[in-house]
Amino acid sequence: MIALNKFQEKGVKSTIYITTIAVCALVVVLNQKWIPHPDSFPSFIYKLPMVNAFLNGSCTILLVLSLWAIKNKNIQLHKKLNLTAFIFSSVFLLCYVTAHYFIPDTKYGDIDHDGIMSVSESAAVSGIKPIYVIILLSHIFLAVAVLPMILLSFYYGLTDQREKHKKLTRFSYPIWLYVTITGVVVYLMVSPYYNY
Repeated sequence: MIALNKFQEKGVKSTIYITTIAVCALVVVLNQKWIPHPDSFPSFIYKLPMVNAFLNGSCTILLVLSLWAIKNKNIQLHKKLNLTAFIFSSVFLLCYVTAHYFIPDTKYGDIDHDGIMSVSESAAVSGIKPIYVIILLSHIFLAVAVLPMILLSFYYGLTDQREKHKKLTRFSYPIWLYVTITGVVVYLMVSPYYNY
């Protein structure tokens, strides 16, 4: 167990909160295209949304297996599965910001892929679009909210502060699981309308 004094622990928590704010700021800046990007870029960029769906789906499986491992008191397997899920989520974040920086935004329901929603296109998805928007917004909001919780959960787990870890993961685990599942759902719902 790594023992930290209160001052050191406060520093760790401050670092986690600063990291969360920095990641969120980076996502907003790149997603809003506030930094100019080159006119041409590698074609693999267009494969990143599918890679992201794969990473999210893999994280879902890893998180379920991680819960199974801890329920069976296999702490070492639990740690390995969670660290792998964390690495996959980190790679996802890099792919996500890269894709959203380069790839034009996709409008849900844009059947002819011209970036403009016609009346007929809007009517065609009017029943399902509210569901898509709810899933998308909840996915984004909870992804932001869970990041510091995940980092703190890892900190408590890695420093063997089991009671704090268990108390926090009661909240962070289901939210992280929801975020990974809805990441796949969002991809499946919007990918038919990609304009590339």
